[in-house]
Amino acid sequence: MTRLFFLILSITGVTGAGIGVVIALSLGLDTLQPILVSAAAGTMAGAVASWLISRRLLAA
Repeated sequence: MTRLFFLILSITGVTGAGIGVVIALSLGLDTLQPILVSAAAGTMAGAVASWLISRRLLAA
């Protein structure tokens, strides 16, 4: 489970961080702190998503 989780996290975490940065820049928040916060929030959302995906894959 752990290896599958980290494999999926390497994809979903980066994707979530990228989406968070794009959202921050779209809203006009172009300083360092809002960009880092939104990237961290996107990474956390990617971590939750990868946990759910890996659980479903192992259950199938």
